[in-house]
Amino acid sequence: MTKLGILDQSPIKEGSDAAAALHETIALAKACERFGYTRYWVAEHHNTSSFAGSAPEILITRIASETTHIRVGSGGIMLPHYSPLKVAECFQMLATLYPGRIDLGLGRAPGTDPRTSAALQPGPKAYPIDVFPQQIDLLRHFLADDFADDHPYRGIHAMPRSPEHPEMWMLGSSLQGALFAAEFGLPFCHAHFINPGETARVIDLYREKFRPSATLAEPYATLGVAVLAADTDAAAHHIGKSRNLWVTQLLTGNRGRFVSPEAVDDYRFSAQESSIYASVEQRGISGTGETCKIQLGELGQAHGIDEFILLTITYDPADRVRSYELIAQAFGLANPVTQNPPNAKAKADKP
Repeated sequence: MTKLGILDQSPIKEGSDAAAALHETIALAKACERFGYTRYWVAEHHNTSSFAGSAPEILITRIASETTHIRVGSGGIMLPHYSPLKVAECFQMLATLYPGRIDLGLGRAPGTDPRTSAALQPGPKAYPIDVFPQQIDLLRHFLADDFADDHPYRGIHAMPRSPEHPEMWMLGSSLQGALFAAEFGLPFCHAHFINPGETARVIDLYREKFRPSATLAEPYATLGVAVLAADTDAAAHHIGKSRNLWVTQLLTGNRGRFVSPEAVDDYRFSAQESSIYASVEQRGISGTGETCKIQLGELGQAHGIDEFILLTITYDPADRVRSYELIAQAFGLANPVTQNPPNAKAKADKP
């Protein structure tokens, strides 16, 4: 059975606010657990009026406390902003409180503008992007508590010390992200919704360069896909206008909130925007639940995908709930508590 997870960016619609968006995220997570999804990830963005999720580790805590078995995680933590030890301790705490349920998805994009990125770090260029591999390596050792005897951090423990650990993932939209995932033997999620043209190259490179690790014996490739299901294809097309316009405006340097489909109908597009909007429409998957299932199946077969992480943004939060419900029905999702995590085989093979 195809495994399906969710990425929630906590979108803020026009006329609403961040508090409402966060409560919509919590309600959606509870609904998606009932629908049978495997995992629920929340995003990290800063200094934006479009998305409310600035602290995934806090939102994860709330969602995990209001659900019982769905995996909950970050999609992702933008590691260049932070100390690896601090990230390790945050997620060790989460894994200890919610054993077997926490995912630590890592990214290297800033998730914001350069000035805000500089303000997030403890000092000028404290964690430049070129030390990202070293940050990953430190984070892994802090979580495993296995620094070599001669390492300067030997004896520094990520607290709480516990047999429970988060499941680390690498997230990315480029060949470099795939290489990092392969080098460290991590499951990988490619942001197809950002860079669909590179999907084949990225996934192929990940598999080609993959090195087995203590937690993952074989490559585990997933795609983050923009998907929208509705009761009819026409309804899905109409509802999808909100995100399509937002992406169009983002690509032309105009960030804002998500407007209603009716507002999109009244919007006066420039020639450039019309061209971009038409391209954006082709990036995602939309239609009835069955239509989405077919298109996801074709995409998965083309690239040998192990799992999809679905991203759905709508103006009306009820449309988002309905979209995930229809897709779950089309796939006949089972209770995710019975589904093995990607590192299950490696764990089973360990003596």
